[in-house]
Amino acid sequence: MAASLLSPTEFEQALRDKGCYYHIHHPYHIMMNQGEATKEQIQGWVANRFYYQVNIPLKDAAIMANCPDPATRRKWVQRILDHDGQHGDHGGIEAWLRLGEAVGLDRDTILSEKMVLPSVRFAVDAYVNFARRACWQEAACSSLTEMFAPAIHQSRLDTWPNHYPWIDAEGYAYFRSRLGQANRDVEHGLALALEYCTTIERQQRMLNILQFKLDILWTLLDGMTMAYVLHRAPYHTVTQDIAWHQKGSLT
Repeated sequence: MAASLLSPTEFEQALRDKGCYYHIHHPYHIMMNQGEATKEQIQGWVANRFYYQVNIPLKDAAIMANCPDPATRRKWVQRILDHDGQHGDHGGIEAWLRLGEAVGLDRDTILSEKMVLPSVRFAVDAYVNFARRACWQEAACSSLTEMFAPAIHQSRLDTWPNHYPWIDAEGYAYFRSRLGQANRDVEHGLALALEYCTTIERQQRMLNILQFKLDILWTLLDGMTMAYVLHRAPYHTVTQDIAWHQKGSLT
């Protein structure tokens, strides 16, 4: 059956229905939230997810660079400030570094990105490159996975303190801050999507773009599963050392 133009309400629901593919349903996340993850698996997740965190402002800056609308840029810039910090607020990247310290990682180790798996780096880089090349409306609406984010942050706040008492409670500040920030960002992103997607073609493309973003988040956890659950990190048949390329090694 050929697709038909959805009403704004129907289109929003179609976007929200994509939540069934959110990475909260990935076995790695289920394992963490059920208290079944080892310290190494938690640390591996934090260290690899850091690469995603530090690239969020780059993705948002790319969107702003392509956006000619000052009103949109004034709203969108808040996302960069949320992560980079401002006026005494250290921001989400610093909060993530503190999460890393709370799970027992050395700050310099996290910043070096030496633990970042190739699959994680490639997936995150693909997302940033998409944001640079796509029209700004499409790139902006790819961020609508934030619709599903409050649930994943709340689940960590609800379960991790009991499951992992060895994690310093101060490390959970990032999850708490994102509860409100994500809801604010979703309101803006949805408004943009509903304003822009007024044809069948645009609605179908935006649903596919949202799935692309969901694919990226799922792929991050696939790579971590190989490395930290199945113990099949890249080159595991050759060496137990980290052998993949490192930050700055290609410049």
